[in-house]
Amino acid sequence: MNDDYYELLGVSRDASTEEIKKAYRKLARTLHPDVNPDPEAAEKFKKVSQAYETLSHADKRRQYDMGGGPGMGGFPGGGGAGFDFNDIFDMFAGASGMRGRNQGPVPRQRRGGDVLRRVKIELRDVVFGTEQEVTFRTAVLCERCSGSCAEPGTSPTRCTACNGSGHVQRVQQSLLGQMVTMAPCPTCEGHGDVIESPCTGCSGHGRTATERTVTVRIPSGVENGTRIQLRGEGETGEAGGPSGDLFVELSVKDHEMFDRSGDDLVTTISVPMTTAALGATIPLETFDGEQELDIRPGAQPGEEILLKGLGVTPLRRERRGDIRVVLDVDVPSALTDEERELLERFAALRGDEATRPKNHGGPFAKLRERLNL
Repeated sequence: MNDDYYELLGVSRDASTEEIKKAYRKLARTLHPDVNPDPEAAEKFKKVSQAYETLSHADKRRQYDMGGGPGMGGFPGGGGAGFDFNDIFDMFAGASGMRGRNQGPVPRQRRGGDVLRRVKIELRDVVFGTEQEVTFRTAVLCERCSGSCAEPGTSPTRCTACNGSGHVQRVQQSLLGQMVTMAPCPTCEGHGDVIESPCTGCSGHGRTATERTVTVRIPSGVENGTRIQLRGEGETGEAGGPSGDLFVELSVKDHEMFDRSGDDLVTTISVPMTTAALGATIPLETFDGEQELDIRPGAQPGEEILLKGLGVTPLRRERRGDIRVVLDVDVPSALTDEERELLERFAALRGDEATRPKNHGGPFAKLRERLNL
């Protein structure tokens, strides 16, 4: 055998003893004859075990590194120092799902699953907060057996196959000799007791399916995608185990008038140009009722008017945001002759040359002005 022990284990030459041990345990889980019946795997396991026997022992590793060559430690199981048979037992007990010597039976109780429900809310609910009922189908505690899984008047009996321990011993012959492992009891499935008369209401699961309605308090200031967690309101666990949680994911509907910007509500209103020029007080419907909106004389397109304290109440704070009203000045696209005449007179009073008719004076008017004709 000329194999390099470090290469066999997949570690560097300066690897620590713990790293060597981890590498060996990992390889043994896939190469051990009790797990892998392939003859080639058994041969490789033999080599890997010899490498571990040598490199896990300080003196043997030193001799190997100095050129002592393979085979210094012999095959594990022959009493060589540095090899721990308990490592193999613990390793396979964990790899195959077996429970250890000092562990008891597996409880029947299991935690219930979490439940996720999506709920749509109005923008008004974001502003003030609300309560909403959520209905969903889930598992609840069986009323007939109260989660015991057994028919009323009966109870689980101790498993005679494992004497209530939940596990049994298995003796196997391997290259290492006789190995004793622990496995879940096939009679009671590791629970340590047997339900001879399962509850007819839940088929021995301790829970039944039904429809539940839960009232969810939705605080103000929530956003699209916010999830509210209600602990213990989810699915009831098997055999009366603890319940999972209920998660409510919120989706905020679009509002016909307001958009949300942080804690503010934003809306755009269109006003006639005469209103923007002269100013006015107009009503505005808000979530707090009708409010008066003061438009100053000479208001410009895009100008914002602030209504303080009428926006969204943010989470964990009391001060509300504002309403921001953006003005959109409506310029008429068609005028009557009378309206045009009045606007032209207005423009003339202001000296707004740009408002004069483009055809005033004919097509040669500008030329005549330049030539002073």
